[in-house]
Amino acid sequence: MRPRTLRTALATLTAGLAAAGCLTAAGPAAAQDRPPRNDCSPSVSLTGFSDALDKTTHDGTYVGNLSALARDRRGAVAALSDRSALFRLDARTLKPRSVIPLADENGAPLDSEGLVVDLPHSRLRSSGGTPTGTYLVSSETEPSVRRYSRTGEILGRLPVPDALRTAPAGRAQVNGSFEGLTLLPGGRTLIASMEYPLAGDPADLVRFQSWQRTRHGDFRLGAQYSYRTDTGLGVSEVTAAPDGRLLVLERGFTSGVGNTVRLYLADRRGATFGKTLLADLADCPSLGATAKQPQPNPLLDNIEGMTVTGHAKGRLNVLLVSDDNQNAVQTTRLYELRVRVR
Repeated sequence: MRPRTLRTALATLTAGLAAAGCLTAAGPAAAQDRPPRNDCSPSVSLTGFSDALDKTTHDGTYVGNLSALARDRRGAVAALSDRSALFRLDARTLKPRSVIPLADENGAPLDSEGLVVDLPHSRLRSSGGTPTGTYLVSSETEPSVRRYSRTGEILGRLPVPDALRTAPAGRAQVNGSFEGLTLLPGGRTLIASMEYPLAGDPADLVRFQSWQRTRHGDFRLGAQYSYRTDTGLGVSEVTAAPDGRLLVLERGFTSGVGNTVRLYLADRRGATFGKTLLADLADCPSLGATAKQPQPNPLLDNIEGMTVTGHAKGRLNVLLVSDDNQNAVQTTRLYELRVRVR
């Protein structure tokens, strides 16, 4: 979708949520065309947040445990639960419109963590000739990256290096492997981010694994990169910016203190990714948010999902979601950010 159309879609989404009372923003400026400057840092401002999905169900499926977001070509937002449910959210209201179950080849549930909406090849078209697209889903279970149809059937899976497999098969920590997944602009390079270091690696080093698309539309293993996290944090999500750099969420939790969530801009420098801090989300205005457990800022929770919903003039509209772990003291919360990346 062209930038102007993206801006229009996001404006419609924001206006719709505000009118429905779902999006919280500070002051009367929220009703004006220009969003309020609720600065988290010189590079990031918080447009608003919504708790409307918290502790709800859709078609008998719990709407929570959300670990990934991805925007499709038609403006809707896909939201992935780590309990093997994939929701399609309305582009304007962000309310669920459908849900499909996901499973592995044996019908078992996945610890699904990363999501990409992909339109890779002309063979993936409906009988009417329109692009149907597929979902690429990463799981921490093995780990794995599988391709699913729009209705949830497995179409294939990508190769994974042996070292990245969960111990004892490989060197990855249990629940510490493919947490993030993103497709770079142009659709030729896929990147999955490990959440935590491999056994034997430095405590602040995580691996980013890439795949390259073949001329047949499949993916083959590509280069592997290293990324240095802040002390005590892991990578909870990666999302490609329009210029090919990565937005990276680093996240941690300390009992009795709460969550740390930092947003970085990362760019490739040979075999490594360098990073620049965009914002520590604890520095955002709370906008009246409440927390059910100790937090350095009541706005914070276990933020795991992120997608770019629009861009113009060096600024990105970014949507985040927190994973409530189906826990009474955590919240499923959507956050809307304006991010300057120039």
